[in-house]
Amino acid sequence: MDPVKTLSNALSEGTVIFDGAIGTEVYRRGVFTNRCYDELCLTDAKLVRAIHDDYCEAGADVLTTNTFGANALGLGKFGLGEQADAINRAAVALARETADAAGRPVFVAGSIGPLPATLPEKSGDGMAAIAAQVRSLTEAGADLIFFETQRSRTDLERCAAVMGDFADMPFVLSCTVYQNGESASGEPLARLLAPLPEGLPAPLAWGLNCGVGPDALLAAAEQAVRLIDLPLIVQPNAGVPKDVEGRQLYMCSPSYLASYAQRYVEVGVSAVGGCCGTSPDHIKEIAQRLKPLARRKVDIPRVALQDNVAEQEPTPWADRSRLASRLARGQWVTTVEILPPRGYDLTATIAKAKKLYRQGVDALNLPDGPRASSRMSPLVTAFRVQREAQIEVILHFCARDRNLIGMQADLLACAACSIPNILFVTGDPPKLGDYPFASGVFDVDSIGMCAIQDRLNRGIDIGGQAINPKTNAVIGVGADPTALDQDREVRRFREKVEAGAEFAITQPVFDTDALLRFLDAVEDLHIPIMAGIWPLASFRNASFMQNEVPGVNVPDEVMKRMASVDGKDDQRQEGIAIAREMVDRVRDRIAGIQVSAPFGNIDTALGVIRA
Repeated sequence: MDPVKTLSNALSEGTVIFDGAIGTEVYRRGVFTNRCYDELCLTDAKLVRAIHDDYCEAGADVLTTNTFGANALGLGKFGLGEQADAINRAAVALARETADAAGRPVFVAGSIGPLPATLPEKSGDGMAAIAAQVRSLTEAGADLIFFETQRSRTDLERCAAVMGDFADMPFVLSCTVYQNGESASGEPLARLLAPLPEGLPAPLAWGLNCGVGPDALLAAAEQAVRLIDLPLIVQPNAGVPKDVEGRQLYMCSPSYLASYAQRYVEVGVSAVGGCCGTSPDHIKEIAQRLKPLARRKVDIPRVALQDNVAEQEPTPWADRSRLASRLARGQWVTTVEILPPRGYDLTATIAKAKKLYRQGVDALNLPDGPRASSRMSPLVTAFRVQREAQIEVILHFCARDRNLIGMQADLLACAACSIPNILFVTGDPPKLGDYPFASGVFDVDSIGMCAIQDRLNRGIDIGGQAINPKTNAVIGVGADPTALDQDREVRRFREKVEAGAEFAITQPVFDTDALLRFLDAVEDLHIPIMAGIWPLASFRNASFMQNEVPGVNVPDEVMKRMASVDGKDDQRQEGIAIAREMVDRVRDRIAGIQVSAPFGNIDTALGVIRA
C-alpha cells in the first residue's frame, strides 16, 4: 500500500475519521499528570494499545501515535532524552499492531507536538530534535507525520523545512487557533495557512486542532477552506475543561461533537477527529454520523455473465413511460412531491393524487424515507396511486435501507407493478432522523444503483444471470447545485450519467445563480434536468429549510423577503411568488420542475404550477 497515494485518495473521495485525544484519555484512565505520558509506550504498552484498539473499534481511519512530546528536548525534563528513539519506535509498533489487525485500511500517523515554548525560534537544537523524531517515526513504519498543535507560522515552516530531508514521507501541518480564529500570538488564519515559501515541501493536508471547542473551530474551518487548495483536517477539543473536585473534565457530549463534525463536512472539511477531552465514545459518534455522509462511490462488481447469457438492447428511452416520452420530446414537465403517510391509510394521498391528475400535473414524486424518517412503503404507495389515481409516479429509491439482494428484489417488484420512473438517491443516514439506533446499509450509493438498474434494463441481474423479460425503468438521479464542494458534486453527477442515469431532479433550489452555474457545468451531458422548487409556507418554514435540511441553502435575500411579510397566508403567497420568479428565470434551461407541497398542501404547489 502506498500511504501517500492511498491516504490522498481517501481525503479527496470521502470523509476520513481521525482518532481523538491520547493525553486526556490516558488521564481519564487513571494516570496522573506527574508521569511522562510518552514513556508509557515502554512502561505500560498494554494501556496505550488499549486506547488505540478502542479508537479503531470506534471507527477511526487514522491512529496517532502516543508521541506528542517525544522529542529529546521534551523528554529531557523527565530525564528521558536518551530514550527518545526507543519511545517513538515503540509507539509506532503499538499503533501499527492495532491498524494491521483492523481488517480494513487504517493509517498510522506519527504525532509530533510543538517544541518547548522556552526554546528560541532559531535554535538549531529544535530543528535537530524534530528531525530525529521524524527519522525514528519514519523508520519504525508510520504512514505519515502529523505535526499537531503548532503555535505559529514559524513553527509550521520549521516543521516543513525538516521534511525536506524526508522527501517520500507525507506530512500534515496542523495549527492551533482560538476564539477569534487567530493563533496565541495574534496571527490570522490567512498567514498561518498561506502557501509555504518556495523550496519547502508541501504538506499532504492542513489542519486545525486543539485550542477551542467545536463551535469556534467551525467558524475557523469555514474561513480555512477558502484559503487553501489542499484537504483540511479539523480536530476540536471537547469544549472547555471544568475543574471537578481537582480533576479537569471536558463536558462536551459525543452527540454534540458529532453534530458539529457533520457541519465541518458540509463546509468542505475532508477529515474530522478530536483533540483534548475527546474519547473513543466521541469518535464512535462522529464515525456513525459521518461515514454514511462520505458517500464514497461503491463499484458494483462486474460479475461475469453465466453461460448462454447475453445482454439485450434496452427498450428505447422514450417508450418506457409517459414521463420519458415528454422529456425525450423536450416537452415541459410538471411534477409534485408529496410524502407517503406515516401510517397506512392512503385515502388522503390518493385524493391528492387524483386532484393533481385533474389539474394536468405529469407525475407525482414519492420520497423514500426522507431525512431518515419511517413512512409507509413508497413502492406500495406508488402502486396504489398509479392504479387508483391514474397519475404516473416518480418513485424515489434509497440505498440506506436495502442490501444488494433486497435492492434487486424491489427493483424487480417495480417492474412487475409497472412503476417505471425511479429516482435513485443514496439517502440520509439514520443518525439524522427519528430512529438513530437503526442501521444504515449503504451497500452501494446512487451511482451503484444506477449501474444495477441499467444492467436489469439489459436483462442481466447483479449475479450475471438472465432475467426475462428485461426491466424498462427510466433511471433518474438527484443533484445538488448548492453543494459546498461543487467540483465533487459535478464529478459525481458525471459518474451517475456514465452509470446509466437518464434524467435528474435537483434538491430544492432557492439560489437560481447556483442552479445556472451547475447547469453550465454539466451542459455537455445532454441529460434533462428538472429543478426542485419549494414554495416556502412561512418564515418559520424558511428558517427550518435553511438550518435543518441537508443540501438546502436559502439566500439571505429570500429570508428577508419572507420575514418582511406578516400573517401566515400572506407569507404563503410570498413563498409562491418567490418560487414563480425562480421558475421564470431558469425555465429555458431546465426540462421541468418538481414542486414540493409543504406540509402536504398541494394547493401551494399548484399555485406555482398554474403560473
